Amino acid sequence: MFNITNIKSSVITSMGRTGLIIRKFSPEILTTVGILGMIGTTILASRATVKLGPIVEEIKDQKAEAKWASDELTTANGYYDKQAHTKAISKVYVKGALDISKLYGPSITIGLTSIGCIIAAHGIMQKRTVAIAAAYKALETTFGEYRKRVIAEIGEEKESDIRTNKKEVDVVSKDGKKSKAITADTNGISVYARFFDEHSQNWSKTSEYNLMFLKSQQNYANDLLHARGHVFLNDVYDMLGIPRSQAGQVVGWVISKDGDNFIDFGIYDHYNNNAHSFVNGIEHSILLDFNVDGVIYDQI
Repeated sequence: MFNITNIKSSVITSMGRTGLIIRKFSPEILTTVGILGMIGTTILASRATVKLGPIVEEIKDQKAEAKWASDELTTANGYYDKQAHTKAISKVYVKGALDISKLYGPSITIGLTSIGCIIAAHGIMQKRTVAIAAAYKALETTFGEYRKRVIAEIGEEKESDIRTNKKEVDVVSKDGKKSKAITADTNGISVYARFFDEHSQNWSKTSEYNLMFLKSQQNYANDLLHARGHVFLNDVYDMLGIPRSQAGQVVGWVISKDGDNFIDFGIYDHYNNNAHSFVNGIEHSILLDFNVDGVIYDQI
């Protein structure tokens, strides 16, 4: 049965979802409009320039007429009316300026609008970055306070064992000898950890090369940290050929009295069996877990 209420509700819901999608992709939309607008500005300005010649010629002709009229008046009256000549020339320039403004008006309008769109897109992204930084900061603060309470209750070593899920396991060597080893599974790995493997453009099938590359990039990252005072996690991802992350634009390292003041990729993590195999040349890839200081966007 036809129900106007249901149709109205459906339309409102659809419009609300469309509006949400537009707001979500507004930076991309505004940037695209801005780029297309700049292209349109260039085209319109080029067309206007083609038509500029006749206007310039008309201005020259009118100036010549004004000068001729001034000369005629001077000859007829026996004196030079400088004020009348200046007024006539001014009219020529004003009319020429108006004609040129009309000619370039559309391209200037579209150009300014395009610049406004690009600036607005940047402003939206800036606000979103600040919001992300605030959210991560709140989460980091809450987790840090929780850890402090747990450490006060059970001790730092026990808390670390629980957080990284350390376990004692039996290890059998090639000659059949049994021994104990402490391991930590991926439940203790941070959300910033990334695999350095064949998906990275800097990865090689030679494990020695991979180890040398990671050590050199870690050294370079530390040099950058001490030279610049801060390094974002996305900067490190770029060094390693790993895709950027949303968190990586606000999380990283900063020189401060409370931070580690050094960058560690976790290559020599004692509790990481994968790191053991990688350093010993058995594995060609490694799971890197970075010792980020946390959100640094509001500290630089």
